[in-house]
Amino acid sequence: MEKVDLNRYELTGRLGAGADYEVRAATDRETGNQVAIKRPVPQAISRNQHEAIEARTEKLLQAYQEVGFSTRLISPIVGYTERAIHDDFFGDELAKEYQVIVEERACGIPLLGDMMSKFKGVPIGAGQTLFTLFPLVQPSGGPAYPVHNQLLDLEEVYLKAGYLILDLRPQNIFYRPVNGQMVVIDTGALARLDDEAPRGRPPFDVNDACLEILKFYTTPIEPPADTSGYRDAIGIRPIVNIGEELDEMARNLAPCESAVVESGTVILEKIMGRAYTDYSQFRLDLTNYLDRLKERNSGLANAAEASQTWQEAALWLKDDYWRGFLFDPDTELAGYLV
Repeated sequence: MEKVDLNRYELTGRLGAGADYEVRAATDRETGNQVAIKRPVPQAISRNQHEAIEARTEKLLQAYQEVGFSTRLISPIVGYTERAIHDDFFGDELAKEYQVIVEERACGIPLLGDMMSKFKGVPIGAGQTLFTLFPLVQPSGGPAYPVHNQLLDLEEVYLKAGYLILDLRPQNIFYRPVNGQMVVIDTGALARLDDEAPRGRPPFDVNDACLEILKFYTTPIEPPADTSGYRDAIGIRPIVNIGEELDEMARNLAPCESAVVESGTVILEKIMGRAYTDYSQFRLDLTNYLDRLKERNSGLANAAEASQTWQEAALWLKDDYWRGFLFDPDTELAGYLV
């Protein structure tokens, strides 16, 4: 990772924007490689309200230099700029200094697409629902629960360096169905284990990351009976109150069969008691819960129809929106569609 001159890159399109960052696609004029150019959202810059985002960027870069470079589970950072006015490069007139990050373009699709595209009719939640919440169809020989396990692998790498990666919502993850590989494209929501506790709650620890994985990538509800159930992401609201979140999860579990309830309740109770001290026991408990959900889903009376519905929804990924990413649906979905 090094300081870079943005003039070596040619902007080619817009990839999306979140609460903090705007991301543009670009090509490296020297190598021909495709990259992602990330900066604070222009609205925050124009209002001079981007200092908190700049602080997140500094923390992200520091953690990457310490440990992030050692794993391919986060999008590799090619370089970064000094704080400067970048109006000429982006073609605007913000007249404010800010830092820009250049990353390798992630292959695959985001598990949650750009929210603005939802209003154009794009089923932006398909990645999350098809491949993490209701993975009813899987290619033979593929890894078990790939997103869940790779997220835990990544968290373990950062934990050894004293960090937690939070805000693991699906818009921050790209996924390749063909090989089950994922990459996190935004690790800005970092917490150090020695950070002061936020007001009104315990200090951040591994239980917070476990809760996010449970919330964003599992659900006890039965698979959709109609393709419409795959269109929108489920449960992506940020976690504000841990107790309220766990209570809601317990209510959703309650109607399920006993094996699902028991395996899910074990996790909820341990998180409530801040009982997880690393990710090893959580991984075992989570796998048991996912196994019980898989058994329940495969034993449903409408299991065959549900799998057919899954495949019909997966055909959405052949639409132009998804082809705008580094994603060839014909190759990626070959093992899923019959």
